[in-house]
Formats: sequence, C-alpha cells, structure tokens
Amino acid sequence: QVQLEESGGGLVQAGDSLRLSCAASGRTFSIYTLGWFRQAPGKEREFVGGLMWSGNLRKYGDSVKGRFTISKDNAKNTVYLQMNSLEPEDTAVYYCAAKAGPADEWRAWGPGTQVTVSS
Repeated sequence: QVQLEESGGGLVQAGDSLRLSCAASGRTFSIYTLGWFRQAPGKEREFVGGLMWSGNLRKYGDSVKGRFTISKDNAKNTVYLQMNSLEPEDTAVYYCAAKAGPADEWRAWGPGTQVTVSS
C-alpha cells in the first residue's frame, strides 16, 4: 500500500509562485505514475500533471503548461509541483495520486492541500 501526503499550500497573490510537495511512503516501488490533480468548489477534478515514477516522462494539463513544473527527489520519495505565475483560477485543493500501472486507476490519494490565489 502507498501512502501520500501533500504539503506546501497556502494563500498567495496573483503572479506569485508556490511549491507543493507530495511525500510517498509504504510500497513506493509499486508506483508506476504519480499525478497531481486539483478541484475547485463546484468544479470537476482536473488533471494538473504527472510523471513516471522511474523515468523522466512528464505530462501537464493544458491550463498549466509553461507555468507548472513537476520534479522528483528520489532520495526522499517526494514529488514537487512548482507553480509559477499563479492566477486566481488556480485556486483549488491540490491532490497527488498514484497508480501501479498504465491501465490502473488512481488508487492512492493524499488528503489534499489548499491553494488560494487572490487577485
């Protein structure tokens, strides 16, 4: 079983930057892909980006391309979401999630961290 925990959320102003962390523990060797998602009030959950746990491939959602960057610290089993040029529309609860294979569901989820961007 994989446990995930996000941190780093907060209240920032438009144009600011923020870095979120997702610490993975447990059976981390079983992680195939780790993804970041977000959900704003009244909206559906949105894919922000993800990376292959054992590789360099990364993907980003269209709304964050060029502004958000995902990186990983292998020694800490921690994945980061660097968010630059934040906009009020980025306000949401941000979650990290993991799946064990390309066709698997996102089975492990963190509790989420709130990001609020004021205009």
